Amino acid sequence: MNKIPKPIARTKDTVTLSSADWKFIIDRFDDASDRAALRNSLTSTVRGEDNALPLQLYRRIRKGENPVHVWREHRGLGLNALARKAGMSASYLSEIESGSKPGSAKTLKKLANALGTDVDELI
Repeated sequence: MNKIPKPIARTKDTVTLSSADWKFIIDRFDDASDRAALRNSLTSTVRGEDNALPLQLYRRIRKGENPVHVWREHRGLGLNALARKAGMSASYLSEIESGSKPGSAKTLKKLANALGTDVDELI
C-alpha cells in the first residue's frame, strides 16, 4: 500500500482505521525511527564520539535483545570483564542480560559508566 490511509470513521476524539492502514502507519514510523537512529549514529561517528550504536545494533535492541548485552558486545567486552569493570558479580550481570533480574538504577548507572554510555541507552 503506497497511498495515505483513509479513516473508516472519525469522531472528535477518535479515528478508526483498517488493519492494513494501521500497519502502513506503523511501518512508516519504524522506517522513520531507523533513519533517525542512523543519522544519530553517523553524526556521533563524525564528531568522534563513541556513544552511538550502529543501526543494526539498535535494531537488535528494538527486537527485544537486552541493551546491556548489545552494548557489551559492541565494546568488545566479555561478561567477566564488564562485571569487573562495573564492580559486580558476573552471575548478577548474566541475570540482568538474560532478563531474569531488572538491575537497580544504581547498577544500571555502574554498567553505563563501564560501557561508556548513558544509562538511558540501557533502559
